Amino acid sequence: MFDSLSERLQDIIAKTSGQKELTQENMQDALREIRRALLEADVNLRVVKAFISNIKDRAEGENVLRGVNPSQQLVKIVHDELVELLGKEAKHLDFSGHPNLIMMLGLQGSGKTTSSAKLAIKLKKEGRNPLLVACDVYRPAAITQLETLGKETETEVYSEDSKDVQSIIKNAINYARENGFNTLILDTAGRLQIDTDMMAELLLIDRVFQPAEKLLVVDSMTGQEAVNVAENFDEQLNITGLVLTKLDGDSRGGAALSIAYCTHKPVKLTGTGEKLNALEDFYPERMATRILGMGDIVSLVERAQEVFDEKTAKEMEKKMAKAEFSFNDFLKMQSQMKMFGSIDQLLGMIPGLKISKDDRQMLSHEGEKQLKRIEAFIQSMTPEEREHPELMNSSRKKRIAAGCGMPLHELNVFINQFEQMRKMMKGFSDVKKTLGGNPNKAKLTAHQMMKNMRRFR
Repeated sequence: MFDSLSERLQDIIAKTSGQKELTQENMQDALREIRRALLEADVNLRVVKAFISNIKDRAEGENVLRGVNPSQQLVKIVHDELVELLGKEAKHLDFSGHPNLIMMLGLQGSGKTTSSAKLAIKLKKEGRNPLLVACDVYRPAAITQLETLGKETETEVYSEDSKDVQSIIKNAINYARENGFNTLILDTAGRLQIDTDMMAELLLIDRVFQPAEKLLVVDSMTGQEAVNVAENFDEQLNITGLVLTKLDGDSRGGAALSIAYCTHKPVKLTGTGEKLNALEDFYPERMATRILGMGDIVSLVERAQEVFDEKTAKEMEKKMAKAEFSFNDFLKMQSQMKMFGSIDQLLGMIPGLKISKDDRQMLSHEGEKQLKRIEAFIQSMTPEEREHPELMNSSRKKRIAAGCGMPLHELNVFINQFEQMRKMMKGFSDVKKTLGGNPNKAKLTAHQMMKNMRRFR
């Protein structure tokens, strides 16, 4: 996400590194380039003007730090202004009401129904008990789509064979109270464009049921059009927040950088992938650091905590300590890594990783291709071979390579690397055991481990 804009901003900032201080003269070129980069990213003109003006005022004002590298200072100024642009601070969902009502709004094709299902998964992870309510009684197969997503996410869907939306919501509220659901996610009807009938129905729902949240789902790939849609919805319904979908595919970032400023409403959630668990809280500061190529270590750690099961991790650690780590364990780790997100996304979160968009995508593509090949090798093994890597011999290797239709030499490389990894894991475990014990023994073990690592290069 934001790849094009991110690269441009980083290049512009790098050009100031040779300057002694930020002045009106040497800032003029940088500001012109930043303006051009934002406009090419489809950022709203009002936003661009305000952004450039604020940077200029801060760079030339009394707050300029003497003796600080100009490029570092410009990074700080641009970062702070990006945070302001994106909404200053994270705004979380309002769960007031018994039951709590969240009204999902948006045009057809914005991802509203899918976002409703993604939100249900997110809320369940946070300990809530959501009920999806099918309020789109006009679009063909809308209810069927929601029920399909409900099965995939193991979330109950309330629907009726009726055109009376108010009656459906009223009955759903009663059903929720009787069955212990504390949040209702109302998947309302969308249209190809904003019209009087749609707004009239949404206004009635808002006035009668007064939902705690009125979330507008917008497709970030539509750029300026997303801003226009958001302003129209807000004018009519006074929305409480925004959900940006397809943010992972938006290399320009115009919608995300414009929508909060233009509507004065916070972006609360973002869709960052096709998987149904790919809905995240929006943090302006974290997003600003990623745009400037500074990574996002907090989100990286949070995602790791969600993905990696503590019990499984401890079991893996015990196996590593005994050098019993198997091909089955490798597949389990790979499965968890897939839940982490694409390699491209992970590389974008690592702080200080200076790598171009093209190189990152190439590494991601090659890395994921290699993991698929390894998976094919392991799946071509017998259950006994997967659990006991030491059984591997030349005849078994030939059979496995033939079974998955891949070269034998590639299988040999993988198995050799796997064995080296097992031995290094055992070495790390030995060092961990001795730490806190005899320091001389710890040094000896570490020295031996380093010898082993050099031998296996």
